[in-house]
Amino acid sequence: MEYDIKLITEIVNRILDSANTDTCKSAESDADIPVGVSNRHIHLTREHLDILFGKGYELTPLKDLSQPGQYACKEQLTLIGPSLRAIEGVRVLGPLRSASQVEISRTDSYTLKVKPPVRESGKIEGSAPITIIGPKGTVTLKEGCILANRHIHMGIADGEKYGVHDGDYVAVEANGDGKRTMLYDVQIRVSDKFKLEMHLDTDDANACGIGNGAMVKLIKN
Repeated sequence: MEYDIKLITEIVNRILDSANTDTCKSAESDADIPVGVSNRHIHLTREHLDILFGKGYELTPLKDLSQPGQYACKEQLTLIGPSLRAIEGVRVLGPLRSASQVEISRTDSYTLKVKPPVRESGKIEGSAPITIIGPKGTVTLKEGCILANRHIHMGIADGEKYGVHDGDYVAVEANGDGKRTMLYDVQIRVSDKFKLEMHLDTDDANACGIGNGAMVKLIKN
């Protein structure tokens, strides 16, 4: 019995194309977690706000952020690291915190010549030093500059829906701009104060070809 190799090859290719298309459609339909892309920003204490802007200065809210109670401010500052090359116009976020913190991307770290660790927000012990310049003064943090880890904020009901708990780590699949990507070591953060959203820095978002409002799929490790 003779086989038509050309015909068999065509049939196999059609089957594979169909399978790949169905898989992509399935992945896209299961993507139900919105993304928020975080650009470089600064959190300040009352003490450091006074030094940078003057005693008794109050932040000026510009717009609310996705997480309840968090907001971007009109105030912007300048960052300087050992390279002495400045990054200007870095947005301050409110409200004030108990410890000042600077969150940048890996690309920013090359400009500033700093070596920030990947950390959960608020975990700044042993992180990189950085200098912040304001209109009234300068603050040099001995520690406080980090690369924010990949994380997903979610409410209590969301945690139950996805079967995850605060502090768990999961993988996330992103299908953006022809760049299907799997992101690992994504921390789950569950609180009744949180709204469902995955936070990525600009480097991760650009690598995945996604932006604000894109939808991703949670995959349990």
